[in-house]
Amino acid sequence: MGNDWIDAEGFRANVGIILADNSGKLLLAGRKGNKGWQFPQGGMLVGEDPVDAMFRELREEIGLARNDVRLLGVTQDWLRYTLPGKFVRRGSQPLCIGQKQRWFMLQLLASADNVRFDCCDEPEFDRVRWVDFWRPVNEVIYFKRRVYARALHELGSTVYPPGLPPRPTWWPHRWRTVFDKDIAEMLNVRTESDL
Repeated sequence: MGNDWIDAEGFRANVGIILADNSGKLLLAGRKGNKGWQFPQGGMLVGEDPVDAMFRELREEIGLARNDVRLLGVTQDWLRYTLPGKFVRRGSQPLCIGQKQRWFMLQLLASADNVRFDCCDEPEFDRVRWVDFWRPVNEVIYFKRRVYARALHELGSTVYPPGLPPRPTWWPHRWRTVFDKDIAEMLNVRTESDL
């Protein structure tokens, strides 16, 4: 975390990457050692532009270059999550209590065969799969679910212009309730900023 950008509140600046193929399926990357599935993401360096950080992480984590993708959209604001206490590294300075993320929706232009994991010294992932639009919310570690749902909701129309796929019926009631509240809050913030 030496060059990472951690703000005064303890949130590490980060970029998240949602990559869609031509059929609207999304890339989920499998963490090495069977440690779960997630979208590619990574920390921003101090003073780094979010778009530059996203393209750097795209290359480092899944081996894709700028010309392999098209940028479709980016979240308007930082989306945040707080780490549960057991994941906070108490001895690190500055203390990082969570992440604030700018999310990017990308369209894959190259072949899916271009995805690779040998572009950095310590690869985070060792496999990928292409999944339905809302599936990542279920697959990711629990404390990132709200951010995933918000990012998908905000950026999904870039992949599905007629309208987002319906939310899965298998989502627990509490997820739907929290998601509805988050979306109402997002819409309210946008309405107020338009005034």
